[in-house]
Amino acid sequence: MNTSWKPAANPWLIAIVVTLAAFMEVLDTTIVNVALPHIAGTMSASYDEATWSLTSYLVANGIVLPISAFFAKVLGRKRYFLICIVAFTICSFLCGISTNLGQLIIFRVLQGFFGGGLQPNQQSIILDTFPPEQRGRAFSISAVAIVVAPVLGPTLGGWITDNFSWRWVFLLNVPVGVITSIAVMQFVEDPPWERRKKGKVSIDYIGITLIAIGLGCLQVMLDRGEDDDWFSSPFISSFAVMAVVGIAGAVVWLLYTRHPVVELRVLKDRNLALGCGAIASFAMILYGSAVLVPQLAQQQLGYTATLAGLVLSPGALLITMEIPIISRLMPHIQTRFLVAMGFVLLCVALMYSHTLTPDIDYATLVRMRSSQSLAIGFLFVPVTTLAYLTVPKELNNDASALFTMFRNVAGSIGISVATAAIRERTQARMAHLSGHLSPFSQNYQDTLHQTAQTVTQITGQPPALAMQTATGRLFETYVSQATVLAYSDVFAYCAIFCALVVPFTFLFSPVKASGQAGGH
Repeated sequence: MNTSWKPAANPWLIAIVVTLAAFMEVLDTTIVNVALPHIAGTMSASYDEATWSLTSYLVANGIVLPISAFFAKVLGRKRYFLICIVAFTICSFLCGISTNLGQLIIFRVLQGFFGGGLQPNQQSIILDTFPPEQRGRAFSISAVAIVVAPVLGPTLGGWITDNFSWRWVFLLNVPVGVITSIAVMQFVEDPPWERRKKGKVSIDYIGITLIAIGLGCLQVMLDRGEDDDWFSSPFISSFAVMAVVGIAGAVVWLLYTRHPVVELRVLKDRNLALGCGAIASFAMILYGSAVLVPQLAQQQLGYTATLAGLVLSPGALLITMEIPIISRLMPHIQTRFLVAMGFVLLCVALMYSHTLTPDIDYATLVRMRSSQSLAIGFLFVPVTTLAYLTVPKELNNDASALFTMFRNVAGSIGISVATAAIRERTQARMAHLSGHLSPFSQNYQDTLHQTAQTVTQITGQPPALAMQTATGRLFETYVSQATVLAYSDVFAYCAIFCALVVPFTFLFSPVKASGQAGGH
């Protein structure tokens, strides 16, 4: 850093404090998912209505992410960060004591609005607190919040709702928020260049409006598309059109207005642009697979919410153990090589997951997820370090806002694409397998009669009824096999996607984490 300024408090303590706030917020994006059936039951609402408690949060969160740098300039970064933590904590408490679905949705909107300022400011605080040669190690702490929290969310949420009440999913944030607020007041401070920017900004009403329309409609479309059958729904089609118009309008406006709410020209920095692309690719796989694996475990293998979450937990532990090792490798190996290795390993891990079968056991499922987690550990810290490598410190807030926005929006896209792909491939696989369920298929007829005989021997049912029972059981097997094959196909598509990303990783600057040229 080209400045003699250093924070008064220990930088590592600051990193832990601000990361705790981000962890709390990231956890809330996934911890609520498994609690939705319980919320619907308590609020006397349908499951579809209850999902608006998740959609409302994601919409508000997505809108604020890119304009968080603007609020940091107006209010001062520390003050804005502190306001976000306090308000997020209060809204969490209000969500936990809500008496009807309307109240819950309103408080979730506010929770998402204030939560959206936590991740970008956490990143920019770390950027300003540490010199470039220490950022890799600092981002290893940040990785715990960004990478591990989405994985732990379903596990923790399932355990809380199974053993206590869904309300504790929200109330859990209160003590964490109180402790974090006190710590931020005590240890975090704005550097001189941030204090000079405070209040010196004009309000870009048009930019804010276009971003709100574009990203808000995009999040609604992504979150509700699967339930409403995508573009066959006028509701989803309308939001898709508004999303395109809003985002396109925002890009044009922000590039040409004199005082934009977020400085898009910071993406002229090659490393930041490549970093945003790499983190978006990584987030699509991370969030998509974090949904696919528990969904497979619960819907096809009959796991409870807690047990399905536990499939992810060993991988989360592996990431936590691996990240410090990757951080130690970064000063010795070109960082872009680590990123390339991460995507290669992720490709291999997803091809391994492609081999899953309907009778897969718990240990094998854990190994598949853990192999994906092993690759994920290679990606977050190196990508984040490279992204901010050549960004001027005055633009750290804008860069952090855009980097976080790319990651979160891509995560939402990954979830939507993965679930839609499962549905489409299941239908395709069922169409293919149906050719084998023909009266002219000798194998099918032999299996049907053997199953009917077994049913008669076990239950004593007459032959005609036993034949109906056998047909029903074979149909269940047919659907199950088609669905598992669909998951296998989607894992293969993800592997191909990772392989296509690898060549782009070599466009990053050839440097090591210390900032020295890779060849030196």
